[in-house]
Amino acid sequence: MYSDLSDNELLELIGTKKNNEAMETLIKRYGPLVTRQSRSLYIIGADEEDLIQEGMIGLIKAINDYKPDRGASFKTFAFTCVRRQMLTAVSSSNSQKNTPLNHYISIYGDENSEYMSPLDEIDSGVITNPEEIMMARLRETDILKTIDMKLSKLEIMVLKEYLTGASYEEIGLRLGKPAKSIDNAIQRIRTKLRNI
Repeated sequence: MYSDLSDNELLELIGTKKNNEAMETLIKRYGPLVTRQSRSLYIIGADEEDLIQEGMIGLIKAINDYKPDRGASFKTFAFTCVRRQMLTAVSSSNSQKNTPLNHYISIYGDENSEYMSPLDEIDSGVITNPEEIMMARLRETDILKTIDMKLSKLEIMVLKEYLTGASYEEIGLRLGKPAKSIDNAIQRIRTKLRNI
């Protein structure tokens, strides 16, 4: 019965009578739109279901906020709300995931080093194009994966501690190693990372 109704008829039932079946019908009708939109985006460390959930939140906002007298069809408005909700989630997630990277202590040497990581390029304004920013973030992800493969378990533990700003002595105490071993590990890490 409800599936035969138009979007506007369903929205009227939802708005005036708080009809749950009308709401469910509209959500089912636009569920595929949410799924399609989720395939073009990703959140680092999350799965597609997380994005679909964000899209559904956007769809519910669209259902609650839609005003037919503003000129746009519900379909257009829903698409915009779903897409905006997903993009906000992706942007927020990526900025939170990269917080440690954005506040790292350089292991490449001093600050006058010619090396610029992809995130350095973004932060410094060398890269401003959104496509180039996305490519830089992907390169950064690839670099992090390579680091995990190239470094030993001890070197990874030392690197994580070093990136917190801990001294060689503090790292040594935490890992049960002498400061000289930590210094040697940092030198090996620097060499390996330059080669990456």
